[in-house]
Formats: sequence, C-alpha cells, structure tokens
Amino acid sequence: MSQIIVQIREELKANADPQTMKSAKRYFKEAITSYGVKNSLMKKISHKNWCQIKNLSKKDIFSLCETLLSSGVMEEAFIVAEWLPKIADQFQQEDLVIFERWIDCYIDNWAKCDSFCNHTVGDFMMKFPEQVGILMVWAKSNNRWLKRAASVTLIVPAKKGLFLQEALKISELLLTDPDDLVQKGHGWLLKAETEKHPDEVLSYVMKNKLVMPRTALRYAIEKLPKEQKILAMKNSTTKST
Repeated sequence: MSQIIVQIREELKANADPQTMKSAKRYFKEAITSYGVKNSLMKKISHKNWCQIKNLSKKDIFSLCETLLSSGVMEEAFIVAEWLPKIADQFQQEDLVIFERWIDCYIDNWAKCDSFCNHTVGDFMMKFPEQVGILMVWAKSNNRWLKRAASVTLIVPAKKGLFLQEALKISELLLTDPDDLVQKGHGWLLKAETEKHPDEVLSYVMKNKLVMPRTALRYAIEKLPKEQKILAMKNSTTKST
C-alpha cells in the first residue's frame, strides 16, 4: 500500500471523534463507515497530502483515489472528491468510463454521490459537453446512485445556465421514480436550473405537478418567488414517499 494512503489513514484516525461519527449517522438511512472526522479537519488533511502528490501523473493520482474509494470509508471518499477537481484540466474523454465504474462499484450513499459528482463529474461534463448523453443512460440504471448521479452531476453546470434541455430530459426520465433520494436529486437539479431559467422550470413543474412526487416538486420550486410556489403547489395531488 502506498505510504501516502497509510499516512492519510493514520491522520484521519488520529482526528476521529465519536460524537462527530454519531452525529453523521443521523443523516443516512444506510449504514455508513466513518472515522468521525469533522469536515474542516478532513479538508486540512486532504490539502496537506495533496501537496505531496500533486506532481504525480494522473494515472497515479487515479490509482490513489480508487484505493481510497474502495475502502468504503466516508472521509476517504471525500478526500477523493477534494483531489480530483484539482486536475480537471487533465481529464480526457475516456476517463468517464472510470468515473462511471467508480460510482457503480464504490458509491453507496448520497453524500459520497454528491461530493464526487457535483465537481469531478460535473467538471468533466463542462469540459466535454458532447458526453452528457451518458447521463440519460445512468438515469435508466438499476443502480440508485447512478440514477442520482445523472441529476447531481449537472448541479454546478446548471447554476451557470448550462444543460437546461438535458436537465429537463433527465427529470422526465426520473419523474415518477419511487426512490426518495433519486427524487431529491432531480428536484435539486431543477432548483439549480431556476437560477438562470426560472420560467422554463416553472413551466415544466406546472405541466407535471399532478404526477411529480411531492419531494421532488418541493425541491424544484424552493427558490422560485412565493406566488409561483403557491401556483405550483395548488391542486398538486402527489405525496412524499
């Protein structure tokens, strides 16, 4: 095992806090594996060790990242999510196959999914927008985390006004999905799109509100003006799951 991995794990263990671990578990329905390290300390550990590896090849950095992801430990996945956006300028189109495999094999809760996809995969899509079609494939997956990834990958681009039509297509594919974490993901994507395209999102919600799960609907309209929220919720008959 790489000495840097050993060092990271020793530092995480040294900063473990049982109360932080207990508090973190309240946010997940799934069992999680965590050292119980506060986010601010995790970021310091991440930055310190990044300084030691930043001049390695992308292949070597990817290898370290996969070792961390494969451990199943929350903080180690978060370090990967901190590191990879720093080399987004080195991403190549074939890296998407690796990212998809990592989500499929190693992502097992919403926090790992969001931290990895918001920036690493989101940055990839902004660099290679012609690859965005893969998200429609993910939205049809049997893996709930690939389905959530289809939405949350576009959160940051959406805030920049990008990928509106793709966001609407993904939402259409996930519209009646029964998984609440998938619902929250595509509702969050629609909410992000309201920053630049509020009228289009409102139109989409109004067209679909009778079948759109309440969880997704509430997320989607969160940042719309009050009168538009009232309009969107009026006569909506779906319920949260």
